[in-house]
Amino acid sequence: MAKTLYFMRHGQTLFNVLHLKQGWSDSPLTTLGKNQAIIAGRYFKEHDIVFDHAYSSTSERASDTLELVSKQAYQRVRGLKEWNFGRLEGSNDVVDPKPPYGDFFVQYGGEDEMEFRKRLMDTVTNIMDQEDHQQVLMVSHGAACAQLYRANETYAKTKITYPIPNCAILRFTYEDGKLMFEEMISHDFRELDV
Repeated sequence: MAKTLYFMRHGQTLFNVLHLKQGWSDSPLTTLGKNQAIIAGRYFKEHDIVFDHAYSSTSERASDTLELVSKQAYQRVRGLKEWNFGRLEGSNDVVDPKPPYGDFFVQYGGEDEMEFRKRLMDTVTNIMDQEDHQQVLMVSHGAACAQLYRANETYAKTKITYPIPNCAILRFTYEDGKLMFEEMISHDFRELDV
């Protein structure tokens, strides 16, 4: 029987605003980011979506987002962390080469793209393989969302659009060890415009 995974990016952070890399480093949610998470939480309520289990990256920006989206208990999981950018953590995004990044960050003590993808996939499949995990929420990061999609692009029912917005939700079905991308849910944040 197919299971459903809602894999979500955190809300806007201070580093997002400043265009700084925040892989394993962290920065707080902005007021806008907190409000984005509240609006994303409404999506689940309006669609009567109840989670068997919820998980977040160990980064505070992800767990803070999850706490605004849902009031249920959740578990923080290190394997859901963002890409490790090594000594480039906190640097301006302009240092990035054009994608794909491959092993670019390894020279700075960071993760190779395929190592990051494997860590993420191992974590997600280990969680989804557990019993009583029919409908699961995981709050993670932008590059993690992109890598989860790319790792399973063969089974995608539609294409993803880039860039992946803050608090976007990637809905996957999970069956027989395969993640099938169904849709990306973006939210209408116009009410937050001042």
